[in-house]
Amino acid sequence: MNETLKRALSGAVYVILLLGCISYSREGLAILFGVFLVIGVYEFCKMCGLNYFISIPVAIASYYFLWNKNLDFNLTTGLTAIAVVISIKLLLYLFNTNKTHFKTYTRYFLLFGYVILPFILTNYVAMGVKGYNPKILISIIILIWTNDTFAYLVGKNFGKNKLFPSVSPKKTIEGFAGGLVFTIIGGILLAHYFIMATNLYIWIVIAAIVSIFSTLGDLIESKLKRVAGIKDTGNIMPGHGGILDRLDSIIFVIPFINLFYLILYYVS
Repeated sequence: MNETLKRALSGAVYVILLLGCISYSREGLAILFGVFLVIGVYEFCKMCGLNYFISIPVAIASYYFLWNKNLDFNLTTGLTAIAVVISIKLLLYLFNTNKTHFKTYTRYFLLFGYVILPFILTNYVAMGVKGYNPKILISIIILIWTNDTFAYLVGKNFGKNKLFPSVSPKKTIEGFAGGLVFTIIGGILLAHYFIMATNLYIWIVIAAIVSIFSTLGDLIESKLKRVAGIKDTGNIMPGHGGILDRLDSIIFVIPFINLFYLILYYVS
């Protein structure tokens, strides 16, 4: 089969499965991301040299007991805080050109905070003031795709200054700026016409968070793969790589979206 056709078909299946399960029900989202979690943990363990016979059962147990605990704000705050702290550690790792490897126990902490917790917290993001609202998560995913698309288009046509050449030679500052602008525009349009939000400013902030942290998440994943000496984390999606290759932006964005939610909650 032609490689381009194979890539298009696997991408279409992924998009239909993702949007279909999220739209269907909260349980559909939970099951789908539970499956994604298991695959993602396996890929991370393989990439970082961890024992997946220990990691996968821990991931399944954590997900099973925590995926629907969003109403416990103390627990949500604790899980979000851990995920954000781990994310900050990864950001320091990204910007430290001398840092390449982590000690084994640190890699297990990264597995929990970088992979397991974001998949759990994704279920929390989809909860609105009136219960499960698939439009929230779908909008965040669309914003991530918007950022990727316009960062690529603007960077390809106008990009001259490299954003992070040591990790991702193709990304440019101009592409990043273009992605940010169009993602914010997309956030405004989605808030007004799709979500019917009463406060557009909240979605402007969400769009900015998505643009900035999805780009950083992609760079972090690129550095982890570069250090591991691999091109893709897996091959479950022909032409696209593994689950972590497809979800690297989402899992890095989600903790910061949850943090923003919690700030709004505690302030109000």
